[in-house]
Amino acid sequence: MESVIQVMVVGIVGFPALAVLALGLRAWVYHPWSERTTVAIVGFGFSASVTVCAITVAWLLHADVSEVRVPLGSWFSAGHYSFDWNLIADRLSIPFATFSAVLLGLVASFSRRYLHREPGFARFYLLLAIFGTAVQFVVLAGSLDLVFLGWELVGVTSALLIAFFHERRGPVEHGLRAFVTYRLCDVGLLAAGVALHFMVGTSDVGPSTGGPWAGFVVPSTWAGASIVGLLILWASIGKAAQLPFSGWLPRAMEGPTPSSAVFYGALSIHLGPYLLLRSESILQASWLAAGAVIAVGALTALHATFVGRTQSDIKSALAYASMTQVGLIYVEIGLGFRYLAVAHIVGHAAIRTLQILRSPSLLHDHHHLEQAMGRQLPRTGGHLERLVPQAFQPWLYRVALERGGFDAVLKDWAVAPALRFLSRIDGWDQAWVDYLTKPSAAGERRSRHDEVRP
Repeated sequence: MESVIQVMVVGIVGFPALAVLALGLRAWVYHPWSERTTVAIVGFGFSASVTVCAITVAWLLHADVSEVRVPLGSWFSAGHYSFDWNLIADRLSIPFATFSAVLLGLVASFSRRYLHREPGFARFYLLLAIFGTAVQFVVLAGSLDLVFLGWELVGVTSALLIAFFHERRGPVEHGLRAFVTYRLCDVGLLAAGVALHFMVGTSDVGPSTGGPWAGFVVPSTWAGASIVGLLILWASIGKAAQLPFSGWLPRAMEGPTPSSAVFYGALSIHLGPYLLLRSESILQASWLAAGAVIAVGALTALHATFVGRTQSDIKSALAYASMTQVGLIYVEIGLGFRYLAVAHIVGHAAIRTLQILRSPSLLHDHHHLEQAMGRQLPRTGGHLERLVPQAFQPWLYRVALERGGFDAVLKDWAVAPALRFLSRIDGWDQAWVDYLTKPSAAGERRSRHDEVRP
């Protein structure tokens, strides 16, 4: 029976991957499926994934087993290193995998009418299927190496969907900003994997040590645990849009509303907290890393709360509301409230998905609610205003309107110097090429001159 469950666990990732294969091969020959067939293929992939998740949950409960590990062999090996395909289904991964497949299936169904006759209809569903496969890889990964594979696929699909309407300059610029932010933070995940291999010899999810679920093997020293924990935190804040890399999330709303809902309201933004939950054994071994998680979450929640109140469009307001809740989830993880963090993630993902999907109908919903109540809706957040001194409120409003100044700081102190440095390197490279080509050009002119002489 266990071998059957192992096949089921593979199916959680395999069915969305088959949908990617079916759509990708058809697009490769420039003959995409019809809209109805495209939706049916993607819907079947996620529905089948939900089904096998339910069967796996039922078997785990019936057999009273806490986890199932699925070794799928090795991809390649070099010296003492081997990249192994290992999946793990436990009390952390299976709820996330089930919830992810359900939300992806719902968004796929919703998008059928929302994107009807859109020129990029097939492209959207192909990216959605790739994203779903990548999310399941991250959730079920049995090692940090495999997490990195899914992590990168999530980042690529995210950037491509932000730039979905590529005929306009704005979406392309915002997609590029998100892509650069991901790349900058993904260095932390790669470095964490290298550090784990160097310190403990593996990046696999180790055996459970009495906690609710298994985690990565903890380095033997406090310094090692702190280094790995801080690197994983650095990697997580990019996907989760925590300070100081929160500016890309409001700009990500340039993409289609369904992708905004499933990416930045439900799944992608919560992969950072998921990675921290899987790494909680490392956080427990280092008060420095746990304290940094709490500090980042608290500062982000405070920042996003005030900035979100000055936003003039609903999508940006929801983006900052998502940042606030994810920041609070970070605080819960840092304090060791595991189950509270999981419940918070599921509840926040569900409500935020609904809010973003309904955002185009906000005014209609608002007026309908006022008619039902028979009066205007009260303003929210009045308790926050009473906590701030009157003389301090104008300054705070200006700072919130400028989004805390983080965009200007990053532009002036990070982006601009980097661009100047790259431009200087490009100038040096061009000068070197000119230097190498000038003698040959002079020699060629002399040879031509010799040929024409009698």
